[in-house]
Amino acid sequence: MDRAILSGNEAIARGAYEAGVKVASAYPGTPSTEILENVINYKEIDASWAPNEKVALEVAIGASFGGARALACMKHVGVNVAADPLFTLSYTGVRGGLVLVVADDPEMHSSQNEQDSRNYAKFAKIPMLEPADSEECKEFTRLAFELSEEFDTPVMLRSVTRISHGKSIVTLGKRVDNLPAPALVKDAAKLVMLPGNARVRHPKVEERIVNLSLWGGTAAINRSEIRSADLGVICSGVVYQYVREILPEASILKLGMVHPLPHDLIRDFASKVKTLLVIEELDPFIEEQVKAMGLSVTGKALFSLCGELSPGRIRNALEQGGLLAKVTSAPLTVEKLPPRPPNMCPGCPHRGVFYLLNRLNAYVTGDIGCYTLGFLPPLNAMDTCVCMGASISNASGIVRSLPREEQKRVVAVIGDSTFLHTGVNSLMEMAWNQAPATVLILDNRITAMTGRQENPASGFTLNGEVAPEVNIADLCRAIGIKHVVTVDPYDLVATRAVLEAEMQRPEPSVIITDRPCCLMKGECRFEKGKILAVDQNKCTGCKACLRIGCPAIEWQPASDGKKGKAYIDPLLCTGCTVCQQLCKFDAIN
Repeated sequence: MDRAILSGNEAIARGAYEAGVKVASAYPGTPSTEILENVINYKEIDASWAPNEKVALEVAIGASFGGARALACMKHVGVNVAADPLFTLSYTGVRGGLVLVVADDPEMHSSQNEQDSRNYAKFAKIPMLEPADSEECKEFTRLAFELSEEFDTPVMLRSVTRISHGKSIVTLGKRVDNLPAPALVKDAAKLVMLPGNARVRHPKVEERIVNLSLWGGTAAINRSEIRSADLGVICSGVVYQYVREILPEASILKLGMVHPLPHDLIRDFASKVKTLLVIEELDPFIEEQVKAMGLSVTGKALFSLCGELSPGRIRNALEQGGLLAKVTSAPLTVEKLPPRPPNMCPGCPHRGVFYLLNRLNAYVTGDIGCYTLGFLPPLNAMDTCVCMGASISNASGIVRSLPREEQKRVVAVIGDSTFLHTGVNSLMEMAWNQAPATVLILDNRITAMTGRQENPASGFTLNGEVAPEVNIADLCRAIGIKHVVTVDPYDLVATRAVLEAEMQRPEPSVIITDRPCCLMKGECRFEKGKILAVDQNKCTGCKACLRIGCPAIEWQPASDGKKGKAYIDPLLCTGCTVCQQLCKFDAIN
């Protein structure tokens, strides 16, 4: 029997392979990105990145309608983008099994909000499974496809950051080989959701949820672990691991399917314990439904609605609630570490752009990507950030509320991948309605923040095969933007001149910065061995070079009471010359 140590994301990819998946589509987003990056290791699966999550799910839906098992993956905010097809898919059902993997991000390690995707399963009236370790990630993925076909429904599989990135032992199985061959089958009454057809399908959706709840009452993925009768805990996912550690004597109802809930199993479990407790991250999703069943239960009265849980946080909450004896021990001596805020990489082509936007006193509507770090000091050059593609739409709305002199300050900043994700429609609106704002597309030729994945403008597919490149400048012109200018963001003088000129236009315009991410292979060094250094004799300690916040530039205080001097770490410098252009004393060469 083969076994391997896999992360949750790796195990989901393995589960898709073993389940006989034929098509997989996704848009990268932490903490879900590595699923598809591991799916490509299985050549039996046609895996590809999509421009956004809606398209990814629709690709999977098409494969399912063709009779193949299909997988779509995204992070929690991606489900917002994919919600339109998801809700109707609940009505059409499937032909080949379809699983939507959603990776939530409690504590917002790399996200703009902390939404709980379990609510989507309830809202769309589809089942959701939630694994508690990597082995369950693999097994639940296989099971999800079986449930999808048995109950004619899409199935959501929910992970969270700790499950996606944590590793544990997984038993490897074989790929199923007895699935029906994909084929075109006409079934318009089921798959064409006109009102007349949808009215027929809706009762089937409601009946399906009832049947799934009954199935969950006897399914092995929902299990009662009866120990002490004093306290019973209902939990799921990674929280189950924490509860076993903190409350080893407590009885536990571990839910592998968090929607719909197995009502009969919950009632039976509740009858065997004196105190019933729900421990869950984020929303009181299970707790509210258990209360609606008429059962007495405690949950969010003890545990926060915000952030992720941990063994320490659960212990503290139980101690404060009187459900766990306080442990007195000698206080730990913890050395306070200096803060390490995120920062753009040395040589990042975005750094100089944000420096200039700050100097021009621009009002910057931002977007999702590496460049969101332009908000942080010392750049301090981002004023709004809502969601993918919103920078352009926000700018279009802001300028309509302002007098002309204020309109000139508004600049929307968006990356190439995000522009192709949802920014195209926003720019179309801006051009259509002639909103007089400047759009700055930071084209670094890759989807950088999630790990440098390809996008439709990069020229390659997920598998590394050469693909057609979207010409962003031509696309902007085709949409209706008359003024499109491409600049080198490392040339601060030229970039500033273009920014000043375009911000004066009484109509929409686009500036495209054209430099690749400095972490892309072959792009980190501008000329081999050519890095920058500070001439200590010429440096006056003016600190102008520090205003760009480059990690390669350090400040060395003087020991003799004089002014300190700048120093450039040769191991970090990429030779981009942005700091050199800021130095008025020719001290950087």
